[in-house]
Amino acid sequence: MSTDSINHALAHGSHEHGHHDAGANKVFGFWIYLMSDCILFACLFATYAVLVNGTAGGPSGKDIFELPFVAVETALLLFSSITYGMAMIAMNKNNTGQVQAWLALTFLFGAGFIAMEIYEFHHLISLGYGPDRSGFLSAFFALVGTHGLHVTSGLIWMALMMFHVSRRGLTSTNRARLMCLSMFWHFLDVVWICVFSVVYLMGAM
Repeated sequence: MSTDSINHALAHGSHEHGHHDAGANKVFGFWIYLMSDCILFACLFATYAVLVNGTAGGPSGKDIFELPFVAVETALLLFSSITYGMAMIAMNKNNTGQVQAWLALTFLFGAGFIAMEIYEFHHLISLGYGPDRSGFLSAFFALVGTHGLHVTSGLIWMALMMFHVSRRGLTSTNRARLMCLSMFWHFLDVVWICVFSVVYLMGAM
């Protein structure tokens, strides 16, 4: 093998190693971001726990929560987590078409979840149960609304990733971004399970 060939191989290896390290650093940095998000939601849950009984003569959770409706909402988000997992499996198999299909299905489930949440908020506000009605409702809208904003951000990110994958394929950069989005999406799923249990189930008792 010529000297030029050896140098080319070494340079190519270093280039690939650099991409691998950059991807690993992105994932690690995103873990740190998720930990900061945990603190944010912990503060919102603590605020809700303090204000849950501050109804100011207004409705409590028993009066406004419709568990069957929220159960469907929860199912949509849980199914979206499963479909995103299937997208990651397809990514590991290097199947771009399946990745796009599973991401599109995940997007539809997530969009359905947001549509139901917007409907719930609109319904409560139309009844006069907006965030300005009591401390309980302020905490409720803040906690659930913050989670909804995160899901909306995830949907925008997902749409962008579908565009990038369609244009450039499953490059190392796109793989790292899909991995970060996977962590973000599953994190939101875990947070919603806590919201469903603490806010809706306990509130409806």
